[in-house]
Amino acid sequence: MGKPTGFLEFSRKDLRYAPAADRVTHFDEFVIPLSADELGRQGARCMDCGIPFCHSGCPVDNLIPDWNDMVYRGEWRAAIDLLHSTNNFPEFTGRICPAPCEASCTLNLDDAPVTIKTIEYSIVERAWEEGWIQPRIPPHRTGKRVAVVGSGPAGMACAQQLARVGHSVAVYEKQNRIGGLLRYGIPDFKLNKKVIDRRMAQMKTEGVVFHANTHVGVDVPVKRLMDEFDAVVLSGGSEQPRDLSVTGRELNGVHFAMDFLRSNSHRVQGDQVPDEAFISAAGKRVVVIGGGDTGSDCIGTSSRHGAVSVTQLEILPKPPEKEKKLTTWPYWPNRLRTSSSQEEGCERLWCVVTKAFLDDGKGNLSGVRCARVEWAKDDQGNWAMSETEGSEFELKADLVTLAMGFLHPVHEGMIEALGVALDGRGNVQGTTEGESAYKSSIEGVFTAGDMRRGQSLVVWAIREGRQCARAVDEYLMGVTELPR
Repeated sequence: MGKPTGFLEFSRKDLRYAPAADRVTHFDEFVIPLSADELGRQGARCMDCGIPFCHSGCPVDNLIPDWNDMVYRGEWRAAIDLLHSTNNFPEFTGRICPAPCEASCTLNLDDAPVTIKTIEYSIVERAWEEGWIQPRIPPHRTGKRVAVVGSGPAGMACAQQLARVGHSVAVYEKQNRIGGLLRYGIPDFKLNKKVIDRRMAQMKTEGVVFHANTHVGVDVPVKRLMDEFDAVVLSGGSEQPRDLSVTGRELNGVHFAMDFLRSNSHRVQGDQVPDEAFISAAGKRVVVIGGGDTGSDCIGTSSRHGAVSVTQLEILPKPPEKEKKLTTWPYWPNRLRTSSSQEEGCERLWCVVTKAFLDDGKGNLSGVRCARVEWAKDDQGNWAMSETEGSEFELKADLVTLAMGFLHPVHEGMIEALGVALDGRGNVQGTTEGESAYKSSIEGVFTAGDMRRGQSLVVWAIREGRQCARAVDEYLMGVTELPR
């Protein structure tokens, strides 16, 4: 702890965004970073708590107080080495993680946590600029071969860890580029895809072989992987979207959120997307159903297309403006959050259920019929929803995106062909502890990330990928030196 009084001397300061009127004209990142001096002062605010609750908030177990102190002291090279010891891709988490570590920070008791996420982002970006991030080529090869199916953060983390201990690793991705939902699910204005490409270049030099446009279970039989590799890791996404079965669901203009986002991302990244296949919000009245991150991404994308209006519907009540610290800290609190996309222009409606999609008479969407709902606890103490009598209303709409979350991995194809056991929610069954950690029901087949745990955060995917790599290495070699 280099500055014992730092948290008393310096106020919290975070990076800023370019003005909304400017940033909605493009799909580039719009962060205005802090200077090195400002970052040093923010690092000095870390209290080096006796019990650093930020550790409990961070799924990858980042050694947060240590690299905060290093930034305060100007020891940037040491900071990136320490950061990489727990997190393969801090440039991903530094951009799109919701920062549960900051919610757990002791200074958050006073609503002024250390700017952990910004410091993390700044450490890794400086490391790339300085050329400190280089391939870590293993001194020897084990002769073992591992197939990783899915190139999102779980698959990439698993593949990199296994390659660094000498295994031959092949990553299979059904899309035309590597990155999974990082590539096409998260808009470029939140994560420039060059960030993925530079990490891929490092991994290729370390020995990872990437196979894009290769859909396992469709283009490549699962049996071939089982025959040709010593272990297989299933690390795909939770891609089965939650649907909305109401009248008018089949109308032109009603789309799953990921179809809308993926269509846009392909075009932004230079792919040829025919006009008839491109889902555009330009000049349209957009309704986004779902209040999470995916819905927020639909809002930001619609604004950049030039939507006439954007309305977001959430079935749950509006969260409180401020949480009760003494009953929530250091856990992730339920409170009102406003994303950068919502700041750019969006009407948010709470406690609203969708009743039907309205037809213009030609098979096209013209509006959404909604109703207000109320939430109350039933006799068993569970929250139950009831529709408010006489509360129906209609919204004009030309485009609806369904952003209500995801149920489980897509079962058709690879999972059905494997015959792997599923849990009660439809995910590939697997535990995280003991001798069976990350093992599926089939010998030599492992699972990690959203495919095992369900829809979750990038930081959880990285954690599971790293831990799965350790389990695979131990399975292949009998022992492992990979960290948990």
